[in-house]
Amino acid sequence: MTTTDQKGYGAMEQGKKGGTFGEFFKVIIQAGLIALVVRTLLFQPFNIPSGSMIPTLLIGDFLFVSKYAYGYSNHSLPFSPPLFHGRVFSSPPKRGDVVVFKLPRDGQTDYIKRVIGLPGDTIQMKDGRLYINDQEVPREAIDKVRSEDLFGHLRDVATYKETLPGGVSHTIIEIEGDTGFYDNTGVYKVPPDNYFMMGDNRDNSTDSRVPPDQGGVGYVPSEDLVGRAEMIFFSVRPDAPVWAVWEWPWTVRWDRLFKPVR
Repeated sequence: MTTTDQKGYGAMEQGKKGGTFGEFFKVIIQAGLIALVVRTLLFQPFNIPSGSMIPTLLIGDFLFVSKYAYGYSNHSLPFSPPLFHGRVFSSPPKRGDVVVFKLPRDGQTDYIKRVIGLPGDTIQMKDGRLYINDQEVPREAIDKVRSEDLFGHLRDVATYKETLPGGVSHTIIEIEGDTGFYDNTGVYKVPPDNYFMMGDNRDNSTDSRVPPDQGGVGYVPSEDLVGRAEMIFFSVRPDAPVWAVWEWPWTVRWDRLFKPVR
């Protein structure tokens, strides 16, 4: 091979390497854009760090939230940039939906609760019983479940099947019976374009029963909604690190995988 041929061959090799790097970079950019579109417009994964939604959701559950369910707000985008106000393609949540939303008083912290009150509703707790628009919400005692009390001790706690107006039934627990701190309240009047959220673990949930100036949630404006919880795709015991793959045969709660959130 002549010197000229060797230079030409080297240039071809450099061109191939440059082309390969360029293709790899292009694939990375495309994958990132696809992930951003899916996260913004379709689904976003969340994990459950607290027990406020026990027994529906457990600490260590990982779930998909549909971003399109209620339309889009600035919270649909990563880091919630203040690009616009309100919602576009808006669709209101239904009573009984399990919803991820931004804590209204800081606009950053993710919370997950159940929609109990719709705009214009009145909500009240009397001796542990839920009243919506002056009507007592029916509940039926079912088998007790094993759960932590307020002091972190495991014990059997009172469990009920509660049926909201509209027909949505779900399970709640009362770890303090019907005498918990927020089992007797005043009347809450849900403002227009706002929602009243409560946890299914009624005595261990900081929710709309607690006003923002007391460290609570208060009413949740529609623009703070992030999406609707749809399905648990992974679940691991709270005392087990999720990255310990070699422990998964014993720490993963296999019976919760691909379970719809209701």
